Amino acid sequence: ICLMAMTAMAQTVWVDLDLPSGTKWKSANEKGYFSYEKAVDNFGGFLPTKEQFQELKACCIWEWKGDGYLVTGNNGNSIFLPAAGCRYLGGVVGSVGTIGLYRSSTPHDSYDAWYLRFNLSEVYMFCDLRCSGLSVRLVQ
Repeated sequence: ICLMAMTAMAQTVWVDLDLPSGTKWKSANEKGYFSYEKAVDNFGGFLPTKEQFQELKACCIWEWKGDGYLVTGNNGNSIFLPAAGCRYLGGVVGSVGTIGLYRSSTPHDSYDAWYLRFNLSEVYMFCDLRCSGLSVRLVQ
């Protein structure tokens, strides 16, 4: 990671949700949409794994707030995951406000990778093309 990225991360607010793993989640998304390769290259070990997303889902309270989920830990701290949509293969951004798709660092195979997917009624892990542009929320 370059010095500029490390400086930006040092100024970041990390939220402790009292998760069993001790994982802390960044208070806001990274700007833009990222393919799997670009996310891994840009954020390395700060990109959450499939297991960290599963822990977030299992150990927190998820409340839909109109355009995303307020995710609250046992200690009362929370993060907001906006339904930021995605960037489709043609470059068009869609589904903003209705669907959230968050990139993980966990590959499935040479074509697909795991990500967190949610809408108003469900939150689950899914795997699909690595080339789609998805949101990124970092962990430490």
